[in-house]
Amino acid sequence: MKKILFVGAMLFLTYPLAAQKLHSLNFKTVEEMYAYFQYAPEKKIISGHRGTIEQHLPENSIPAMKEVLKHSPAIFEIDPRLSKDSIPVMVHDATLERTTTGKGKVIDYTWKELKKLRLKDKQGQETNYRINTLDEMIKWAKGKTILNLDKKDLPMEMTAAIIRKHNAYAWVWVTVHNVEQARFYLAQNPQQYLSMHIKTQEDLTKFMESGLPYNRMIVYIGPEIKAANQAMYKFFHEKGVMCMISSAPTYDKLLTKEARAEKFRAVFADGASILESDLPIEVSQAIQ
Repeated sequence: MKKILFVGAMLFLTYPLAAQKLHSLNFKTVEEMYAYFQYAPEKKIISGHRGTIEQHLPENSIPAMKEVLKHSPAIFEIDPRLSKDSIPVMVHDATLERTTTGKGKVIDYTWKELKKLRLKDKQGQETNYRINTLDEMIKWAKGKTILNLDKKDLPMEMTAAIIRKHNAYAWVWVTVHNVEQARFYLAQNPQQYLSMHIKTQEDLTKFMESGLPYNRMIVYIGPEIKAANQAMYKFFHEKGVMCMISSAPTYDKLLTKEARAEKFRAVFADGASILESDLPIEVSQAIQ
């Protein structure tokens, strides 16, 4: 009888730990990270757009990213904004109403004031979670995932300084929308990895003429499957560069899980290596 009770106690103690196991992307060096994100046929990578909005979790939050990593390895696009006292905080919108219990502009509040607010889920319901700072998120993400910092109101100089402070080049990327932004970050540190927007032939021509390296970036080429993508895939795959499609403004909005899953699989079949979605758990289930 005692033995049975002991085994039961051990199962009780260890089950929560096993349930919390995360799928991790843990790169010891920048070069190791570069190698992982080099194009290869059949490679499929999930990017959580603002973390996730699934399971009533708030976007741009550590709890949301943790939940995704229980299901699949993933990278995450996130959105830092400045507080009144110049603390980078994780809020997508310039205003607070949609994603928090606050009102007004993020920039009008200090971090001390913002951290008292609670985050809302996609349905607008208040959660028990609070706003994270960018520093908190970078520290948490080390050894677990990749953070891709979108461009909001942080000056590029500040973004570069924060990455440098954490020496986070092996797990923090920056989104850049043009050659000038790419050149700035690579001048700050030539190891900086980029999520580069190249959506048109004009964009591609400008990048080709820039002389910037191809071996430290992925390329975002648009939000949908279309014939013009094939030329982009061919060009970048020959350079060893992965291409990303974002279904957040398109296929994520389809009305049924089955219809969404069909499109998620089609994006990869069409040639994309990375699919960015508000529904990364659904994506992981669709492609398993």
